[in-house]
Amino acid sequence: MDSPLAGTAAANVDLSKLTDRDKQELQQFVVNESQKARIQQSIHSLTDVCFRKCITSKITSGKLDRYEEPCMQNCVDRFLDANYVVLKELEKMRSSS
Repeated sequence: MDSPLAGTAAANVDLSKLTDRDKQELQQFVVNESQKARIQQSIHSLTDVCFRKCITSKITSGKLDRYEEPCMQNCVDRFLDANYVVLKELEKMRSSS
């Protein structure tokens, strides 16, 4: 299977020629991009779960009905609450190690 970078200028870069600082910057860039991808995946999951749960009628007006809007808000709030609890527990585990 070909590399996703095959045929691009990035495929021709010799990483061994990078300075230590450049390597650190590249590593930080990869970490940042991975974090962005995880956040985007979480948002996608949130959108999918809440939409399936709350949007029960056919959307005709471009607006949510009076039951769907509070359902979506509550769904998003619970999702954020759950993520907050998980993050706090992970922080506790990390600091106690």
